[in-house]
Amino acid sequence: MNFFEAQDNARRATRWLVIVYVIATTLIVAGVTVLVAGVFTQQGRTPDPAVLLAVAFAATALIIGATLYKTARLSSGGGRVAVDMGGTLIAENELDPLRRRLRNVVEEMAIASGVPVPEIYVLEQEDGINAFAAGFTPGDAAIAVTRGTLELLDRDELQGVIAHEFSHILNGDMRLNIRMMGVLYGIMVIGLIGRLILRGSYHGSMISRGRSKNSGGALAIGIGLTVLGWIGVFFARLVKAAVSRQREFLADASAVQFTRQSDGIANALKKIGGYEAHSFIKAADPEEVSHMLFAVGANFSSMFATHPPLAERIRALDPQFDESQYQAVRASSRQRAPDDNDTGPVAGFASIPGAVASLPQSLAMSVGRPGPEHIEFAQKLRRSIPVDIATAAHEPAHAYLMTLALIIDPSKDAANRQIDLLRLKLGDERAQLIRSYHKTIHEMGEEYRLPLLEISFPALKRMPAQQLEFLLDLARELIEVDGEIDFYEFCIYRILSHNLSQAMAPSARHRRRRSTSRAAVRTAAIQVLSLLADRGHESPDEKTQAFKAGLSVFGDWSASTDFAPHSSDAIAVFERSLDVLQRMNSAATQSFLEAVNITVSHDGKVSLHEAEMIRAICASLDCPLPPILSGPPTQK
Repeated sequence: MNFFEAQDNARRATRWLVIVYVIATTLIVAGVTVLVAGVFTQQGRTPDPAVLLAVAFAATALIIGATLYKTARLSSGGGRVAVDMGGTLIAENELDPLRRRLRNVVEEMAIASGVPVPEIYVLEQEDGINAFAAGFTPGDAAIAVTRGTLELLDRDELQGVIAHEFSHILNGDMRLNIRMMGVLYGIMVIGLIGRLILRGSYHGSMISRGRSKNSGGALAIGIGLTVLGWIGVFFARLVKAAVSRQREFLADASAVQFTRQSDGIANALKKIGGYEAHSFIKAADPEEVSHMLFAVGANFSSMFATHPPLAERIRALDPQFDESQYQAVRASSRQRAPDDNDTGPVAGFASIPGAVASLPQSLAMSVGRPGPEHIEFAQKLRRSIPVDIATAAHEPAHAYLMTLALIIDPSKDAANRQIDLLRLKLGDERAQLIRSYHKTIHEMGEEYRLPLLEISFPALKRMPAQQLEFLLDLARELIEVDGEIDFYEFCIYRILSHNLSQAMAPSARHRRRRSTSRAAVRTAAIQVLSLLADRGHESPDEKTQAFKAGLSVFGDWSASTDFAPHSSDAIAVFERSLDVLQRMNSAATQSFLEAVNITVSHDGKVSLHEAEMIRAICASLDCPLPPILSGPPTQK
């Protein structure tokens, strides 16, 4: 299953979730209405139709209101889920080697996947081995692991678990899980109210040492609502089981594909089976979060289990496994994290202008599918980042300044004008610090720019929204200061803007889902391909041939379209076109990415600037593309 199929499946699951929600709500409201009518009859009174109608309306409003409340509470993104479960954010100056190792593994996986680094939390009160990813989009994602996961898994096992969670981020499962939490809370709220009424009736009867007729009615309603609440529980568990099980198998398989070794995740699962605390969650409500965990959070019956049986998951990775082979672990067997900050040369693009790479044969099939070579590249790149730059990337105030340094033009004259603007806006001291960051990053090589931007996102997201809006405005001014916008600078800005917009408004309806005309999409696609052909090829003949080759993907309608490069308004055209292309469906997006692939690689080479333009296009379309490395293309 590729990225686009996984996304489509997640959307279909969401539609089924809505259908089940409507059915469950209807049954619960009908049950509440019948229950109230029965109480009236028991007390010798004729049920008033107007009262019953009001009860039905109130029950419906309560369920929908509870859903909206929960969804609104989760609208601030994945970090809210982690905090509600008792998670503690890893500090920027973290000294504990196990937590530093966790952050390193998450950052490497993010760089390899082409997504912003998620916020990272540890559930300090949880001894079991478990983890989850939460959020609406990669831009507001959070990953949380239990303390048991940190202390009982080695680096390979931890990497397997994190790769599993990144699969949920890339495949759209994370957004589905958040929506499921809101919907299921609504259909279970009646049962919660029933239990509160029962508790109140019990305490009231203890105080009065007797039950009045009215208290008997209240007790009956409490019992009835509790019973009806089990309808909500039944549907909730049924939906979670139906949606989650297969996606867990797929996430396990994706983790193996990402790392090209099954031992890590398989051994993590074996340790869960051999550990006394297993993967159980104590501080949070397992009923509410079970569908989003790496492994089961509590003992559920097999019919309603949100995860496949542990042994089945292991045998899918290790066919020779027998349950007698569970790895016995003790709570005291804390892992000793080795030095995780060694340095080494970076494989991939050379740190020189004009470096060349080969695109994969299918760009669309590479989206959301990092391979071991990307993880190896990310590990070496992260380890080779100078300490002062790595430290700055994790501290909000310095990450803010370093982000601006990433946009500074390498040419001396343009850089001086940009620094003058920064001095005017931010003061001399911070402008000089930005210049220092820019100099160091320029010496490191251009291949570090996007990974540093991705690493900086968790720190940037901790800043107030007003400061982030100022950052985006200032970044835009920087790339326009000389009246000419460099495409590479714009691509950095576009990725920054896109991901920060997601972080500031996680639950906002995605612009892609708005309808747009086929003619508008075709025009936008033509304009982007024309720009890529113009910027990536030298002679007019080569530009025309590359444009025509890419456009041929779209079939007959494109045959009569002529190559028409843009000059003065190229960036504005590029930006408007990307905004339109965000609204394509999956099939159109795949075709467009294949057209981009053919256009750029028509001359048999891809420069670093071209590669980052492609990644900016993919990021704008919410199609996370792994780094484009030097050497032969990877078969996917």
